[in-house]
Amino acid sequence: MAAELTSVQLNPESHYILEQPLLRLPQELARRNFKTVQRVVEREKEYVIPALLDAANGSITRTQTPDQTLAALDAMIARMQGLKRKMEGLQEEERRIQDQSRKRIQHLQALDQIPSLADVKYDQWSRVRLDRLLVDHMLRSGHAESAKQLATEREIEDLVDIGVFTQCQRIVKSLRQGDTKDALQWCGENKAALKKSQHNLEFELRLQQYIEMVRSPDQSKKLEAILHARKYLIPYRDAQGREVMKAAGLLVYTQRTRTSFPPERWTYLSSLFVKTHHELLSLPSQPLLHIALSGGLSALKTPLCHSAYSSPSSNSQSTNTSVCPICSTELNELARKMPYAHHSKSYVEPDAIVLPNGRVYGKARLLEISKNLGAVDEGKVKDPTTGQVYDESEMKKVYIM
Repeated sequence: MAAELTSVQLNPESHYILEQPLLRLPQELARRNFKTVQRVVEREKEYVIPALLDAANGSITRTQTPDQTLAALDAMIARMQGLKRKMEGLQEEERRIQDQSRKRIQHLQALDQIPSLADVKYDQWSRVRLDRLLVDHMLRSGHAESAKQLATEREIEDLVDIGVFTQCQRIVKSLRQGDTKDALQWCGENKAALKKSQHNLEFELRLQQYIEMVRSPDQSKKLEAILHARKYLIPYRDAQGREVMKAAGLLVYTQRTRTSFPPERWTYLSSLFVKTHHELLSLPSQPLLHIALSGGLSALKTPLCHSAYSSPSSNSQSTNTSVCPICSTELNELARKMPYAHHSKSYVEPDAIVLPNGRVYGKARLLEISKNLGAVDEGKVKDPTTGQVYDESEMKKVYIM
């Protein structure tokens, strides 16, 4: 009875492992919003304070006319009004992030109020989590409208990151279409954070701009490419010296742009952007749905799952009619790299025998299956998995040590 209670008892800690990105992203967005506030305030302070001192000194020393002083004050007031509008927008963004974080924390805290996996409240909570994972998967796959519709229908807009992934997919789409403008704008907005990134996204984007200039048949673009390289590529010559030298050689050997930097490089840039974007926002590289499925698949996986005779769909001779989830077409590839399940107990039939192909069965069960198949001669047995036929004399007794 104690073992049964333990098996259905809910352990919230095991669920929190998968839910870390749920809280990390709002925290990262709040940090970035705060950094933006700091930059805006510092920029306006650097303008207003010197301008105020100049206006005050000019008025005291009478080096400025009253009209000039009033004009300077009007300009400062206009700047401060602009700052106020920006701060109001940033404050609204901060309020939205805090509200989102609160709802996500409440969603996770609900687990502490559920005592058992058999409780109906756990079924409801699990349904919400499944909807979240589905929305995350659709957003990463580029199906933003379907994701929005599901999130709205299930009322989980604050538990998913539609805005973040929509912006990411928009930039990915522009890169695949050969446009670096949106990606470079994103790099500018996250310039400080990108300094700590292991990916050289901005350099790769600037290099691609240079390549397109060199590739252009317009000769005036060559001079533009040289100026571009001096401004954006030369600063990277210490860290990316080899790439910079290769790019410089394109000015002489223009025909090598296709071999050294093929058009498929746009696909590489889009993938690099996704990696960098997810790294900066503490997002997992894989969809959360795949991570959740991987845990369950690993608990079921056996060496048979990826054998040549894993399921009836892959072997027409197989008599195995139960389709294992791991052997299914939908999940087979996802489970391929997963470790095998660890079983502390083995269950072996008492009359175990081994066939020449190394497969082990219970003798009585194997003889019964061969008899029911009716397609083998007397004194022969048929492997129900591979369809191979053997003489009964070829069966060998197995002794478990």
